[in-house]
Amino acid sequence: MYNAAVFDLDGTILDTLDDLQLALNHTLDAHGFPLYTLAQVRAMVGNGLRKLMLDACPAGTPQPEVDSVFDDFCAYYAIHCNDHTHPYPGIPQMIEHLRAAGVKCAAVSNKGDFAVRELMELHFPGAFDFVLGQRDDIPRKPDAAMVYLALDSMGVSRDTACYVGDSEVDILTAKNSQIPCISVTWGFRDPGFLAEKGAALLVDTVPQLEEAICQG
Repeated sequence: MYNAAVFDLDGTILDTLDDLQLALNHTLDAHGFPLYTLAQVRAMVGNGLRKLMLDACPAGTPQPEVDSVFDDFCAYYAIHCNDHTHPYPGIPQMIEHLRAAGVKCAAVSNKGDFAVRELMELHFPGAFDFVLGQRDDIPRKPDAAMVYLALDSMGVSRDTACYVGDSEVDILTAKNSQIPCISVTWGFRDPGFLAEKGAALLVDTVPQLEEAICQG
């Protein structure tokens, strides 16, 4: 059994896609920019909100306007980040089981820290030992800094921890952190894509994920 599991947020423990798409399109529409389908947004997320804005704005958009889009998005998303967001079925119960078994749990995300803390408090109050979103003073994933800060804060060594995520960013984050990665297939990337990106272990259901953590 692993002593700790570090979880990604979007697409791993929380289904945030609808709110991300609605907030993105609301902001882009206000700036007169083209809108994106749910499938397009699904493929774009994973590298943080600022990168999402950069990718969403038309090529050649001046940086000051990209910055304005980002600021407007954050203001809107701060109010509407939980309109449709919900945990994936079975995740809250799994976290309870892991904690009861002595497994420490952390959530680290490239989503802004303000949104991460609000969503975690709403959906997982007191359930995680450590929570961290993107901040200017910490490199974002796939840099290992966020994972190392989580493990250090929980007093867990790398050789007794695993990382759980749904994207290629998560696979690379685990590799850079030198800990095993468990890739879930219910998130924002398809199983075939994850396999192409080097996923070592794919799980299709929450019970499979719990088993993988408990038998690690």
